[in-house]
Amino acid sequence: QVQLVESGGGLVETGGSLRLSCVASGSPVRINNMAWYRQTPEKQREFVANIDGGGKQQYGDSVKGRFFISRVDGENAVVLQMNNLSPEDSGKYSCTLVDEPERGKFRPYHGAGTLVTVSS
Repeated sequence: QVQLVESGGGLVETGGSLRLSCVASGSPVRINNMAWYRQTPEKQREFVANIDGGGKQQYGDSVKGRFFISRVDGENAVVLQMNNLSPEDSGKYSCTLVDEPERGKFRPYHGAGTLVTVSS
């Protein structure tokens, strides 16, 4: 069973930066992609960024140019570097992983999330 653990959340002032990490344990097979989402009580779950097995990155419109996702070499882990944060970036950030143990069969896994609060 794959488990995801996020870390790095916290309180930061507007304009500051945070670095979130997501580590997968339990030996995922052929990782298809890893992604970050965020959610607040007022908003729907929002896509933040993902990175596929080939390293291609995609970003939500609201974070383009400020957030950067990367794989950790040699580990089943990703990092989300968040820069120039604003209060609108506050929320619970959760990590997802999709692996492909058999061709065409995908398994999604979700972490519990880490809280990010940006003060004005």
